[in-house]
Amino acid sequence: MERPASAPASQLPATTGETAGIVIDNVSKMFRSRRQEVHALSEISIEVARGAFVALIGPSGCGKSTLLRILGDLEEPTSGKVLVHGEPPRVARSLHHIGVAFQDAALLPWRSVTDNIRLPAQLAHRPCPPGLVEALVQLVGLRGFEAARPAQLSGGMRQRVAIARALLLQPAVLLLDEPFGALDEMTRRHLNVELQRIWSEQSATTVLVTHSISEAVFLSDLVVVMSARPGRVTATIKVGLARPRTPVTMSDPAFHRICDDVSRMLFADAHQPNAAPAPGRAGRSVP
Repeated sequence: MERPASAPASQLPATTGETAGIVIDNVSKMFRSRRQEVHALSEISIEVARGAFVALIGPSGCGKSTLLRILGDLEEPTSGKVLVHGEPPRVARSLHHIGVAFQDAALLPWRSVTDNIRLPAQLAHRPCPPGLVEALVQLVGLRGFEAARPAQLSGGMRQRVAIARALLLQPAVLLLDEPFGALDEMTRRHLNVELQRIWSEQSATTVLVTHSISEAVFLSDLVVVMSARPGRVTATIKVGLARPRTPVTMSDPAFHRICDDVSRMLFADAHQPNAAPAPGRAGRSVP
């Protein structure tokens, strides 16, 4: 779904089961071993419009990455239902509708930038359209480094390769698990701007897991705040800032107000780790 780059989240169309990019319906996840049970997620419900950018934020261990792995068909929920562009994650993944990038870029050290980007097509036994790899290299700002090996790249450049690789099969959904978490603050802010540009030139519904409040607000249309384990949705906060966003956006009082809203919800829950949301509510919505 295409939409103007300047459209704030409040102007995004309402979703239905047919138009939603992602539907998470009452999902819980329990990990069991011989010695213990860990209740990772509890009755999570989120609906995301196609083409939207959503950030998941919460304390360490709250199940953000587990939820992302469920969306990517790397874990199965204990209960509840998940749809990715109208399909169960297993079907969506088999159709190559899902792209994933993790904090560890996990590039093959003996392959060049272009050969690392090309890898998903080779594993899927699919031809790579002429010019696509070159276009992705340009999209992520790595022209001139096509032949470089991962050891010759900075951490930020390796993450750009990982994102380009995740986009190679032109997925409907892009899942990002702390892709910039190991980088210094200056590089991270620069790549936030670059990621926004990359996202604006694609049509992928994007879900980002992050611990950074400013990163979540800068990039997303919607911030989903999660509680300490077992992870629950305690708030959904719309980010009505115009796009494209620039470093100047971070000086905008409106940006800081939204960051304050996210922080307030995060730390309010931190003081009540065992509190449950009111019956029938997935969490507080902050416009």
